[in-house]
Amino acid sequence: MWLFYAFCSAVFAGATAILAKCGIKNTDSNVATALRTIIVLAFAWLMVFVVGAQEGLKTLQSKTLVFLVLSGLATGASWLCYFKALQMGDVNKVTPIDKSSTILTMILALIFFQEGLSWLKGDAIVLIGVGTYLMIQKKEVQDGEHSKAWLIYALLSAVFASLTSILGKIGIEGVNSNLGTAIRTSVVLVMAWVVVFATGKQNTIGKIDPKSWIFLGLSGITTGASWLCYYRALQEGPASVVVPIDKLSILVTIAFSWIVFKEKLSMKAGVGLIMITGGTLLLLL
Repeated sequence: MWLFYAFCSAVFAGATAILAKCGIKNTDSNVATALRTIIVLAFAWLMVFVVGAQEGLKTLQSKTLVFLVLSGLATGASWLCYFKALQMGDVNKVTPIDKSSTILTMILALIFFQEGLSWLKGDAIVLIGVGTYLMIQKKEVQDGEHSKAWLIYALLSAVFASLTSILGKIGIEGVNSNLGTAIRTSVVLVMAWVVVFATGKQNTIGKIDPKSWIFLGLSGITTGASWLCYYRALQEGPASVVVPIDKLSILVTIAFSWIVFKEKLSMKAGVGLIMITGGTLLLLL
């Protein structure tokens, strides 16, 4: 059953990137992240009460709470970097870098969870790594510094995303996955709004156009759905397999980026995408 949840997470995550890209086109990325998180939080706590998981708050251990908070902070940092990168770069360039967090997650899972590293997993890491490298292309803009900035934000997003998975895996042990997701999202919300006010961007909220509001709302809903499926799968399945399946969302994202934004892949990037997909599928064998 955890495989089903992992694949559902990938589909929703893939749609999120496209909807968010549409929503942040005319909106500050930090403000967009903070607004989206409100929707994700409402979605997460709704599911907690639907399944009756709120009773778990009474028996929540301090260790679990600490790791859920740390996971939430890592998630918040990853989101802020990811949506900043999306605002500055093309979807089909930013997304592969963000998904490269799979490699670091597998290495950390080996260290902390002793999940093992077979020849198959080793080959998968190589394929995903080389594939990601092939898909990274310099964004052609006049400002050279700006060109490098999106890449830095995308790389930071990947690092924080991998930390999120490991911390989240530890945090949801012994607690309902829906409750764990809701607690983590609460932390992300606080962090996101602190950044908004720290950068003085709160005054831009009134300038957001109706179309952007719609896309931000939809991206918040798909994010919530993806998270709920992802952490349910992570609770039942091995992190070294659940995370790569979730990263297959790149196929959904690339397809929609071509349809919606007319972003075409070069021959090299196409080969890279095939290698990333192949490496991910190897992990299921």
